[in-house]
Amino acid sequence: MQRKYLVQVEEAKDATAGRPSVGPVYRSIFAKDGFPPPVQGLDTCWDIFRMSVEKNPGNRMLGRRKVVEGNPAKAGEYEWLTYKEVYELVLKIGNAMRGLGYGPGEKCGIYGANCPEWIISMEACNAHGLYCVPLYDTLGAGAIEFIISHAEISIAFVEEKKISELLKTLPNTAKFLKTIVSFGKVSDNHKEEVKKFGLEIYTWEEFLQKGDSQQFDLPVKEKSDICTIMYTSGTTGDPKGVLLSNNAIIALIAGVKHLLTTVNENVQENDVYISYLPLAHIFDRVIEEVFILNGASIGFWRGDVKLLVEDIGELKPTIFCAVPRVLERIYGGLNQKISSGGFLKRSLFNLAYSYKYNQMQKGKKHQQAAPLFDKVVFDKVKKGLGGNVRIILSGGAPLAAHIETFFRVVSCAHVLQGYGLTETCGGTFVTLPDELPMLGTVGPPVPNVDICLESVPEMGYDSHASTPRGEVCIKGDTLFSGYYKRDDLTTEVLIDGWFHTGDVGEWQPDGSLKIIDRKKNIFKLSQGEYVAVENLELIYGLVSDIEMIWIYGNSFESFLVAVVNPKMQALEQWAEENGIKEDFNALCEDKRAKDYILGQLSKIAKEQKLKGYENIRAVHLDPLPFDIERDLLTPSFKKKRPQLLKYYQKEIDDMYKSGNKPVA
Repeated sequence: MQRKYLVQVEEAKDATAGRPSVGPVYRSIFAKDGFPPPVQGLDTCWDIFRMSVEKNPGNRMLGRRKVVEGNPAKAGEYEWLTYKEVYELVLKIGNAMRGLGYGPGEKCGIYGANCPEWIISMEACNAHGLYCVPLYDTLGAGAIEFIISHAEISIAFVEEKKISELLKTLPNTAKFLKTIVSFGKVSDNHKEEVKKFGLEIYTWEEFLQKGDSQQFDLPVKEKSDICTIMYTSGTTGDPKGVLLSNNAIIALIAGVKHLLTTVNENVQENDVYISYLPLAHIFDRVIEEVFILNGASIGFWRGDVKLLVEDIGELKPTIFCAVPRVLERIYGGLNQKISSGGFLKRSLFNLAYSYKYNQMQKGKKHQQAAPLFDKVVFDKVKKGLGGNVRIILSGGAPLAAHIETFFRVVSCAHVLQGYGLTETCGGTFVTLPDELPMLGTVGPPVPNVDICLESVPEMGYDSHASTPRGEVCIKGDTLFSGYYKRDDLTTEVLIDGWFHTGDVGEWQPDGSLKIIDRKKNIFKLSQGEYVAVENLELIYGLVSDIEMIWIYGNSFESFLVAVVNPKMQALEQWAEENGIKEDFNALCEDKRAKDYILGQLSKIAKEQKLKGYENIRAVHLDPLPFDIERDLLTPSFKKKRPQLLKYYQKEIDDMYKSGNKPVA
């Protein structure tokens, strides 16, 4: 079947040796003449930075807000380091590392929130061929200890306030870790504690001075050299160390550059990026590499989510990247303002929204759909994001279609949704500007990978059907080089050069892909029916009164149950309308509230024509949202299903005991 944004490069394969059948191999229509060649002279991640410094020495590169009166909450304007200034700092840090004996192939950890020192440390690793190993800012000492020991990290750069967390890993990590460099100062207590274990610790200024007095030639680096070991947050078991080569990252950047050029949305040197998504994740890392390549500016947040909007207002970014959780919060805040704005303002907003959305559905670009309403009504939303945002990119998890639609209409910017994994260097699919039919999809593939779907018979997914569905498999130079010290896991997912993602996708007529399921997240109910839980959570997530839902079932029971985080404002409004005077915590325990939420879930199930066994028969309402602190979510806000089961086991047992059986 012809698909607008795809070109077929290989026929479908029949099942052989008992393996499921594989659908046709596709690539982006923008790569119909072959994959784009790498940027000339760009062989390694070091070259990305080096070439940009040569071309843009005086451009603003890294910025942070000036702290007023020593209080981070009181911040002035952004202060900037130029590309040349950053380069000089990178050379000093690199010389200091080499002076202590750390050279090519050594593992260097970076632990802390995004800041200029994070990037400077990373570039110093790139310069001297060290493996940069990000340590998750949002994980506790247990995971940090595992990664330091597993990766055999010998030197670590650490945010000042994270030093205590790092020291909790001692003495277990002292076998590997020999040097600690603070991004700021070092307390006397920390110096004493480090000394006990025979380690050295430096302030940032001390380490810079150490590198100022010596000089080392930069080693020759190859495309195939590993650039970084990026540990996945993992929903089960220990983190996996994903080996990413220079070649993988520069191949992705070549594809992104080609795609942006094709759709006339190049990153320019006057573009500005707000860096707040963790640099320990591939999503933010590759975006910042694209900005660095183009001599653009990266401004850092202050590390406090409550101050993020203020930082955005001061920085005025032109490109805004987010995970769905961030956009959901902004969406909730905007809706609250709209609903409390009085009848006239509400009516004007609804009129403007309906008109613009209708015009966009007719094929008009967002800038041309309703320019008057953009100026009169939606300009306030635009100013809330700094006033200059032209692209909003969502990734890391699926973005609900109604939220994506909302931002496409009101943000006065292109709203794009992407999909990728650490193992594929991030962005493998992305929606295209002004393509409204791509709502709810992750778009076509970027123009440097081949894609096919592999049937999953046990889940009823057929890659040869008129609407092809199956496990998403990816091939290309952007793939990882394997899992560090885990050849067994590597061979499970890398088969004949194809990376098996575990995600189930559905090709759309225009060549975009819709992620509909997770291959492993299926279970069988007692009557023998298979349930694809992630797909159901997306559907039930459409209920406007809930923040998040986790659905559970097993082969000993015939029906599904769920734990729901209801929206406080929605539930309190329902209670007020029904004469129930209880606080939010008490409401979540009230059977009437549970029945109300259950009714809303049943309503959406009916609208979406779900099968009887896909209906939820009992709910537990938790007023406290699923969070990272209780180990219920990964840092990219994916649900940790085994941990959720363990945490809510009593509530699940109670729901099944309650006799809330399916109606015959």
